Amino acid sequence: MKDIPRILIIAGSDSSGGAGIQADLKTVTALGCYGMTAITALTAQNTRGVAATQAVSPEFLARQIDVCVTDIGVDAVKIGMLANAGIVRVVAEKIRQYKLPKVVLDPVMVAKSGASLLERDGQEELKKRLLPLAFVVTPNLPEAGVLSGRRVKDLTGMKRAARIIHRLGAKNVLIKGGHLPGKPTDILFDGKKFTTFEGKRIRSRHTHGTGCAFASFLASFLAKGEGLEAAISCAKEFVAGAIFYAPGLGGGHGPINPAGPLLADYAKLRLLADINEALERLKVARIAPLIPEVYSNLAACLPGAKSQDEVAGIPGRMVRLGDSFTTVAPPAFGRTRHMPRILLTAHRYDPEVKAAMNIKCSRETLAACRKAGLELARVDRRREPKRIRETEGASLPWAVEVVYRRIRKIPDGIYDLGALGKEPIIRIFGRDVFDVVRKIMAINSSLNTGRPNDK
Repeated sequence: MKDIPRILIIAGSDSSGGAGIQADLKTVTALGCYGMTAITALTAQNTRGVAATQAVSPEFLARQIDVCVTDIGVDAVKIGMLANAGIVRVVAEKIRQYKLPKVVLDPVMVAKSGASLLERDGQEELKKRLLPLAFVVTPNLPEAGVLSGRRVKDLTGMKRAARIIHRLGAKNVLIKGGHLPGKPTDILFDGKKFTTFEGKRIRSRHTHGTGCAFASFLASFLAKGEGLEAAISCAKEFVAGAIFYAPGLGGGHGPINPAGPLLADYAKLRLLADINEALERLKVARIAPLIPEVYSNLAACLPGAKSQDEVAGIPGRMVRLGDSFTTVAPPAFGRTRHMPRILLTAHRYDPEVKAAMNIKCSRETLAACRKAGLELARVDRRREPKRIRETEGASLPWAVEVVYRRIRKIPDGIYDLGALGKEPIIRIFGRDVFDVVRKIMAINSSLNTGRPNDK
């Protein structure tokens, strides 16, 4: 692959895979860059703490840097754990020797468990030798306090610390405010102006590796030629996604998942492909008799979906065409309203329910549903409370809630016989789109005795 951005990662190894070079490599790879490593120290650690550390010799670290730079080349550098003063001096020497660009310095000093990761003399050497070489330094509040010599406990303190650290030589200072209450707010100081970056806080104990992933994201985006402010904004979103998709491992500060946002994109693509395949199966089955006057829609959601943006449906719906149907647009996320509302409510009550489709409700289709062995529950829309009728989009969730309160589960289908201006409809639910297709085809087969049920 030509012109792939090359990131040299100078950091310690985390044996549990949550932080350090392991988190760095996961992040760099997820962003389409090529990661190299110069390991400064080995750690024996897990989510509960650091049991032991073993620093490499400065000479061996220098050899690691040499062989990477002279053969593969470097477009950006990410620096993490440095362990001691000797290692700090070697890193600074090599950056100057090779004129390494876009140095992102994450001044790792203390692990989340409280273990020290940089000796006190190393802290002084970092301030003296590395800060002047950093394109951007990314301390959290405790680290900013060490670098500035001032305790940092609020936004004013962050700005004061940023000015002091900038005077020590760093070109840009980004102080991360995640330790403060409220929205995680970061402050960037470039020597002239302050820029504020607000994020969204995700309540989770699985935050091991956030600082490493954040700095590696910055190095990757800078290597691609992006501006620093854009890189910071995107990095905050990326880390929030990595926390949201954390695998939930360990009994302490669990690891984040830098590949989570990437996997989420894949999950969306996979779901759209599944809907397309399900539509093709239904077209072959000639289900026109099941499509109501308001047309049908097949919707599916991602696991844990809470918003309509996490539900895919068919814009324009499934329109009858002869004995089958056609669609006017491909499946898409967040482009339909009615089926997502009812599906999200069903999914909230039963997370196994992740797909739904509406079909015509008549004596014949109700009988066909029962003949196919499906469990149905009825809701009387004439009994909708006034506040439900007068609230846009409230009727369908109300119908699901009524049924669930009555039978304490989501059945195969929920139907209503209509109301003033409302066509009778059956909504069929399933574990996924193929489960819904199986049920729809069973209903269709029961309606048309003699037609084979193509499963």
